[in-house]
Amino acid sequence: MIKRYFGACLLITLLSLSGSVAHAQMADTRADSVELAEQFYEIGQEILKSTKVVVQAREQFEMAANLDPNNIWANFMTGQTYLESVNKERSAKYFLRVYQQDPNFRYDLLYSIGKGFQYGQNYEEALKYYNQYKQKTLSDVNYRGQDKIQLRDVERRIEECQNGLEYAKNPKHYSIVNISEKVNSIWPDYGPVLNEDETILIFTTRRQEDNLNENVDSDNFYFEDVFYSEKVNGEWTAAKNIKEPINDMYHNSNLSLSADGNTLYLYRYDNGGDIFFSTKEKDGTWAYPQPVSEFINSSFAEKSISVSKDGNTMFFSSNRPGGLGGLDIYMSKKDKNGKWSRSENLGATINTEFDDESPFIHYDGKTLYFSSRGRKGMGGYDIFKSVYDSTARQWSEPANLGYPINTPDEDVFFVATKDGKRGYYASVRDDGQGYTDIYMVNFFPDGEEKPVLAQNKPQPKQEPEKKEPEPKPEPEKEEPVQEQKIAEAPKPEPAAALMPVTLTIRIVDDATDLPLEANINLRRLSDNQLAGKSETGPGEYKFTTTQKQPVQMVLSVEKDGYMFKNFKLTIPAATAQAQEISRSIELSRLQTGFSSVLRNIYFDFNNATFKKDSYDELNKLERMLNENPDMVVEISGHTDNVGGKEYNKQLSQRRAQAVVDYVVQKGISKSRVSAKGYGEERPIASNDDEKEGRMLNRRVEFRIVSKGGAVATQ
Repeated sequence: MIKRYFGACLLITLLSLSGSVAHAQMADTRADSVELAEQFYEIGQEILKSTKVVVQAREQFEMAANLDPNNIWANFMTGQTYLESVNKERSAKYFLRVYQQDPNFRYDLLYSIGKGFQYGQNYEEALKYYNQYKQKTLSDVNYRGQDKIQLRDVERRIEECQNGLEYAKNPKHYSIVNISEKVNSIWPDYGPVLNEDETILIFTTRRQEDNLNENVDSDNFYFEDVFYSEKVNGEWTAAKNIKEPINDMYHNSNLSLSADGNTLYLYRYDNGGDIFFSTKEKDGTWAYPQPVSEFINSSFAEKSISVSKDGNTMFFSSNRPGGLGGLDIYMSKKDKNGKWSRSENLGATINTEFDDESPFIHYDGKTLYFSSRGRKGMGGYDIFKSVYDSTARQWSEPANLGYPINTPDEDVFFVATKDGKRGYYASVRDDGQGYTDIYMVNFFPDGEEKPVLAQNKPQPKQEPEKKEPEPKPEPEKEEPVQEQKIAEAPKPEPAAALMPVTLTIRIVDDATDLPLEANINLRRLSDNQLAGKSETGPGEYKFTTTQKQPVQMVLSVEKDGYMFKNFKLTIPAATAQAQEISRSIELSRLQTGFSSVLRNIYFDFNNATFKKDSYDELNKLERMLNENPDMVVEISGHTDNVGGKEYNKQLSQRRAQAVVDYVVQKGISKSRVSAKGYGEERPIASNDDEKEGRMLNRRVEFRIVSKGGAVATQ
């Protein structure tokens, strides 16, 4: 274990060096930057040598690489530590710097660049570098160095990128919604499990708040604890620690929950990794965890489990000998005496030579969800679904759940609801609060559009106190009643097919009007459902929708070196006639003196706490600051005119500071961001109206104080 004061001592050291960074930026001398970069690089190496704190080491390497872009080792280690942590897509930038200076720095450098682009879902660029590396290995078959990636692994990556291109061009009809800021935290939250009624949510977290152990582990994260939340009046309550005996002073994580919510399965590190279970007592407490049957646990790792609704069939993963490779999924049944039988491998229909993990048997007893590194995936674990045919006594060919639920990163530990219309899993997404957050997925059959505003209605700006209602399944009576009416009525004329609405977006530089290639997506505001996208030319993108009624969408555009933009657009309803809409988006280059309103960061009245919809904008701000390491900014807070001037100035300062604290917590140096509260001094709209005025005045802005050595004047 590492005491909390280790992080504090290291932070003091880094803060003193951060002051040196600011000094070096002001001095703007090559010698100072090179020397300081070497110091940061050495600190990063010492962190890796002494601890497992990859994220903290990465911060040091990245500061070194950005102070001295010619420091090959600093750039390489920045890329490498990004691949070993979160935001893996950022590794490509630093590996490319290495390659431009020394293409032969490492034999597998081209492969590493390809991985960075793959994680960023830039599959075309990833394929370019993977294919270059493939040709390199084919022309140099005698090389035997440890930094050589085997041809089969390269070909697997190429296949994943080809799959990714296919899936991304045809996104599934899913909405993916962050379940609640009351459940998720700035720390990793993952492994959600629920009872059949969706009234109890249990998950694993590494948060500091309410953790049973005040210390951190060797990776500088707090120990895993199991937390829970209950659904009351359609909303999840604030998550609480489930306490002893489920949790102790070390790592504790949940795996599965029985349909009735009374049996909780847990993972313990005993005996190479075993599965335990605990039952809920009549007084609501949990019994001391006990290991499951010896026919389930072994001297090898058992890492996940799911039990059928009737409690008679168990699915679990293990890397025990005799499997097809890596982790395989096994099944065990209870005999007539209620004892678990010897485990049976599910075979090649489900398992592959790669890892197959996290089974979830649906309440229908025949639909199996699981994650696999094999099959037709996009990279890492992808979530698949297979259905058992009891007549043929075999599983169907597993189907990939597709994009956007699956990504090139790890998509694992998915559970579905009783009606099959929703699912829960953990993911790193733009609207998340920290590392992994828990999300709810709404499934819509292909060709079926969800009634807009019928469920998950977006939060009106004029009613900030209200919360988004949880989505609810369609009433069971609706479908048969509708069928009855149709049967009795005269046969209607066939409805005309809905033709798509096509939105063409052209991205240009606002100063030169030249086209810009950018990261761009269009998603429905109410539930984050993505619209299909294709690139039709340099800086030109097309989206198609077939919504049955007008719908509000969010268009997000990001480009390295430019100010990101988030637009809210209303797309008209599809009709029998095709509709085409064109729009040109001008991006402003980031330079000293540039300022902009962060339009999607909102606060409730008299509050300095972010609203739920703010996290997307906050994460884009952090990403922009990360990609422009020479930029120093001021974050300014503003209020409406309700209340006293002095109080409003204090409130605006707290709001600005909340933004600063967020990006600093994400790894941005404190020396690069400052907070300034202006109160009600600088309104951008009338304070006479809440919807069109006061709420807009409760805002934050940012201004580039310096960039590349130049300093802005007031």
